[in-house]
Parts: sequence; C-alpha cells; structure tokens
Amino acid sequence: MAEELKSADIDLIQRIIPHRYPFLLVDKVVDIDGASSATGIKNVTFNEPHFQGHFPGVPIMPGVTIIEALAQTSAVMVGVDQELADKNFLVYFMAIDSAKFRRKVGPGDVLKLHVKTLRGGGKVWKFEGRAEVEGELACECAFTAMMDLPKG
Repeated sequence: MAEELKSADIDLIQRIIPHRYPFLLVDKVVDIDGASSATGIKNVTFNEPHFQGHFPGVPIMPGVTIIEALAQTSAVMVGVDQELADKNFLVYFMAIDSAKFRRKVGPGDVLKLHVKTLRGGGKVWKFEGRAEVEGELACECAFTAMMDLPKG
C-alpha cells in the first residue's frame, strides 16, 4: 500500500523552520512524499515589504525570494519526513545553480513551489525546484543546502 502524502500548515511550518515575518515565504506545504518531493503554496500579497521598493508602481516579487521560498519548501519537506518539529532545525544555502526566471510574480498570484530531492540523507542535500503561477513557469533552479539536523 502506498504511503499517504502529508502536508504542513503554517503552525507546523513555524515549528520546523525558524523563519518569521517578513522572511517566512511559504504558507502551506502539501503533497509531501517523504523526503522525495513536495509542493509549497505562497499567497503573494501587496503588503509584503519588498514591494515597497521592488518596484514602486510595478510590484514584482524578487527572484531571490522565489528561490528562498523553494528552499523553505524543501526544508519543511525534510523536517516533516525527519520529524524535526520543535528541534531547532537550521538550513543554509551552499549553492544555487541554473536559476532561470520566466515570468513576473506579483500581488494576487498564488505561487506553487514544486521541489524534488536530487541527493540527500546526510548534511548536504541537493534539490531542484520549479515555481509556477496558474500552471505557467515562473522560476526554475537547482540548489544545494546544508541541513543542520539535530543530533540524537
């Protein structure tokens, strides 16, 4: 029998990763398939602080924050799989590769953050990510992160 897919609401997300407003960039993670894949949901709203300066009159979500949202989705996926809620779990970028931006993301968009593990299991993990709005590709990249998993 196939394992049931899991999800993480905002309360569980905050118990797994330390990010908080204004830098918590994922609202929900669904379709968590162990440490293999997951989909994050980010509801983009006008009152996010980066829209004040990026760009006045033409609000565009910065590409680096889209990549950060993909990384946070990956961290939550690993955290759910490894049962890391309330364990002071930290994740650090090591590399971002092949980042491409295909469409603007702005207020009112719902960003779907698809992540897949390419290599994992120890401290260093590699992921690929795709961010989409209404099925249209907004960003794609590969990234490597060091997972500071608690001992014990």
